[in-house]
Amino acid sequence: MSLHITHKSGQTGWLRAAVLGANDGIVSTASLVIGVAAAKSSFEAVLLSGVAGLVAGAMSMAAGEYVSVSSQSDTERADLAAEEKSLNENFEYELDELAKIYETRGLDAALSLQVAEQLMKHDALGAHARDEIGISDTIRAKPVEAALYSAAAFTVGALLPLVTAWLVPFNILIQVVAVCSLAFLACLGGFAAYMGGASVITGSARVTFWGALAMALTAVVGVFFGISG
Repeated sequence: MSLHITHKSGQTGWLRAAVLGANDGIVSTASLVIGVAAAKSSFEAVLLSGVAGLVAGAMSMAAGEYVSVSSQSDTERADLAAEEKSLNENFEYELDELAKIYETRGLDAALSLQVAEQLMKHDALGAHARDEIGISDTIRAKPVEAALYSAAAFTVGALLPLVTAWLVPFNILIQVVAVCSLAFLACLGGFAAYMGGASVITGSARVTFWGALAMALTAVVGVFFGISG
């Protein structure tokens, strides 16, 4: 029997970007379609608004993720550069600092120093990046990856309510798009929770609630402007 345990935390980077993008794609596009339809607009206007929302949203998600994660990446590089400089100029101090970190984690002083010496001999910057700063290859900021995941996920998410709106009769468009979009959100929330090792029911309920609220509010706005017009 295998005792190997698969850990989920290494997936958090791409999973967060993908789930956020898909969730935004479904919620924003479905809400936009429902709001425009509720304003008594034509079928063509509803589809055009949905397509425009898809394109604008995907680009916005990509740009936002890239800028945000790039800022994190810049901070990481600055920290690593400062640490490398200190290693070159104050090696013994950095060795003692790393040994003290291991000592606070439960090793005795002699063993802590031995571990620190061995790790710094192998990869001094990597050891300090991981154990002092908290930066590792599995959680390093990756701006391009995050931007692409977000844009692609948003596009896929937005296509679900948009294709639904295109396929169903116009007189029941609002109801069908709302129900299908909530079902999509429930599946997405459950999948994200499963991949992250969390409760599937809680994950599904969380995204479904906020999606329903967004659609309801945009429908109210659409009805108001439809009546006003």
